[in-house]
Amino acid sequence: MAIDYVKKGRLAYVTINRPEAMNALDPAHYDEMVRVWADFRDDDEVWIAILTGAGDKSFSAGADLKTLIPRMSSLARAGEDAGNWNFGGITRGFQTWKPIIAAVNGYALAGGMEMVLGCDLRIAAENAKFGTAEVKWGIMCGAGGTQRLPRAIPMVKAMEILLTGEPIDAQEAYRLGLVNKVVPQAQLMEETEKLANLLLERGPLALRATKQAVLQGLDRPLN
Repeated sequence: MAIDYVKKGRLAYVTINRPEAMNALDPAHYDEMVRVWADFRDDDEVWIAILTGAGDKSFSAGADLKTLIPRMSSLARAGEDAGNWNFGGITRGFQTWKPIIAAVNGYALAGGMEMVLGCDLRIAAENAKFGTAEVKWGIMCGAGGTQRLPRAIPMVKAMEILLTGEPIDAQEAYRLGLVNKVVPQAQLMEETEKLANLLLERGPLALRATKQAVLQGLDRPLN
């Protein structure tokens, strides 16, 4: 299985290791991501996760459409909800109050972009690009992009990205507030681990309570 899941002390590393396929997820690897994130959520010994892709070209190009479309068609024929799926394990129907950091090492497109949006903090390599290309294929974002992106950046820019399907580069993503920092590719994991270790110096329960309060308060009145 090409999902590398490694625990080092309090840190969990989740790496999509399919560089030959731009780290796209086929059904088997999608299922493995669901399992991995459930393990991270339930393991009291790990407090922070880092999500990245193998290689220096792609974080994830999203779904492997050659295998995804037949799976969704099969679900639809069986009368199941083909759209109600937790792509990448963190985009739908998944909840953890432990912080997750994205180390974006290249293209984050379609479902890959939606996985980035499912992370709490994001550091991008200088060559990273972000986009939701689904409209180019005559489909729409189905893993939270239409909801998370307008909450993350100004509405008109979110609409531009979602409706045109054109990607933005790392510096534009930083200018819009989509990522926390842009660094050279060679320094990406070093900078990400530096941020993760800073979080590990904070109270773990305080971090989780803070994340919970922020996310659950987004759609509630101020009081």
